[in-house]
Amino acid sequence: MIFRLAGPTTFSVNKARYDSSSNYPSALQRRICRVDTKTANCEQVHLHSLQLYFNRKPKRLRSIPSHHYHRRALDMLTRAIAAAAALMVASASANSKRGLVFTPNSTFPNDAYIWTAPPTDLTWYYNYKPLPSQVYSNVSQSDFEFVPMLWGAPSDLNDISFYNTIKSLNNERGVNVTHILTFNEPDGPGAYGGSDIDPEVAAHVWVNNIVPLQEDYKALRVGLPACTGAPAGMEWSKKFLEACSGLISEGGKTKNCTFDFVPIHWYGNFEGLASHMGEYAAAFPNKPMWVTEYNLANADLQETQAFYKTSAEYFDRLDFVERYSFFGAFRSDVSNVGPNAAMLNRDGELTDIGAWYLGRQATGVDPNSGKGGKDSGAVSVPTPRFVILLLFSLLGLLNFA
Repeated sequence: MIFRLAGPTTFSVNKARYDSSSNYPSALQRRICRVDTKTANCEQVHLHSLQLYFNRKPKRLRSIPSHHYHRRALDMLTRAIAAAAALMVASASANSKRGLVFTPNSTFPNDAYIWTAPPTDLTWYYNYKPLPSQVYSNVSQSDFEFVPMLWGAPSDLNDISFYNTIKSLNNERGVNVTHILTFNEPDGPGAYGGSDIDPEVAAHVWVNNIVPLQEDYKALRVGLPACTGAPAGMEWSKKFLEACSGLISEGGKTKNCTFDFVPIHWYGNFEGLASHMGEYAAAFPNKPMWVTEYNLANADLQETQAFYKTSAEYFDRLDFVERYSFFGAFRSDVSNVGPNAAMLNRDGELTDIGAWYLGRQATGVDPNSGKGGKDSGAVSVPTPRFVILLLFSLLGLLNFA
């Protein structure tokens, strides 16, 4: 891209400066001129020198086009590109804790783009599956990290398909998986979204899939199975770890199945959430925590908004909370936790909670507003890193134009 002047560039302004009385040859300059040039017409010599100055060839190592570029316009463009890059960097450097529980809407698939359109505070996501969602293929893993999940148990306990999938993502597809989630609410019934697995069965699947991955990828960080917020969840976790230890211990030496962080779920008030977190922090000391599902289900709007604000501030302040993901990235008319808990209204517009979660200002959109059946209008955008590289590439081309 080249910016040109509407007409040819001249040096009339500079010449006027040199032709002014303040720059006219002084008496001393005339005397020096007469000695050096042996002529009395020093004014002519001075003007001739100016002519040579303005007509001199530029000291450049390459050829110059016949026209002159508008340097002021180029400078303004440079500043604009730098400002745009700064905005994209600010967008990319979002809240590293905040992520997306992705639940796609088959009726309005473009809703998926709402969560990655800048500005956004979201830096990672999971979709309850081992493979990333195709809708986010335009976003790099470094900008929007996909975290695979081993959701439940295969029918064949010797099945190692999850292990093979992660190996393929790392070795063949270049996804660079650094974190893994395991067993979604294994203590909960399938009717409510739980994977409903016996602890002993889950231990077999873990040993056949997770342990080999930990051996192959030393930097891989694995989460403990994410149980429900019910008291039975803690009991299930302890039975699971006991069964897993029994499977890998040998020769009279006890070995333990290892994990790097503790995911938890909660769908009650803030006081209950804080208590639940304290219980798991005490049971698994020195382990970071991920709150991978949370919300205040089926409450009024004011109460739900107050819960969101208090919990988000709490998570951001606590160092041991590494990541969290609000369960509400869907429209209010399909929400299974109540319409006020949804981050989109019926027409796919961000509610106050949805906007806050992305790091934006409140929208004033009522979760129950809209008639439904309307596309959100969200579109796919390139990853911020890609945009920045494109801008700087353009800047480089301009500098060499």
